[in-house]
Amino acid sequence: MSASICVLVWGYILSLTFLPALEVVLFLSLNAKVDCRRSKPSLRGAGIALLAAVPTMELLPAGASDGVAVMVAGEGRWCLEAAMSDHTLISIVDDDQPYRESMRKLVTLLGFRVEEFASAADFLGSRLLDETACLVADVHMPGMTGVELHGHLIKLGYAIPTILVTAYPDEGVRHQALRDGVFCYLGKPVDDEELERCIRLALNGGKPIDENS
Repeated sequence: MSASICVLVWGYILSLTFLPALEVVLFLSLNAKVDCRRSKPSLRGAGIALLAAVPTMELLPAGASDGVAVMVAGEGRWCLEAAMSDHTLISIVDDDQPYRESMRKLVTLLGFRVEEFASAADFLGSRLLDETACLVADVHMPGMTGVELHGHLIKLGYAIPTILVTAYPDEGVRHQALRDGVFCYLGKPVDDEELERCIRLALNGGKPIDENS
């Protein structure tokens, strides 16, 4: 009889411990977009991979890590990007189609919505200027360069955080671009971690990165 009571008591305690955490896990898996390195497990779907980590799961406030909710389970850290990332538009302007496609795929994997344009004129003629949260533009393009595009947007009243990329880095151009308000100046091939850092800092209102990348 006493053994049965112990089993019931322990069952009750475990239900109080696990069920609330499990509800949180299921909620996050259904309502959050994952933003983790490729080597980390994907949480897209039912969130089954999280169940083993429930006893040690800790949830931090959304603002605790640059707007990212972080789940700590033992020694592993999995980042759950807020659902708003799906609707944040990153516009890419580059006349090099293969590179533009590659950049689009990379930024999409980071959890953002992406639109691409083959020229500055195409971007300026689109209806997405107001919606664009961050602009990634090539420096050397026919017609209007990335530097000229940034200056033109400023004159039009669009303060879009801009990241310039180039296959021909020039210290003088970099220095002037940063002084004019460009957020990052990156050399091609762009390091994916550096690009991600620039985008996230730009979206979170960080300061321009004044360094030779």
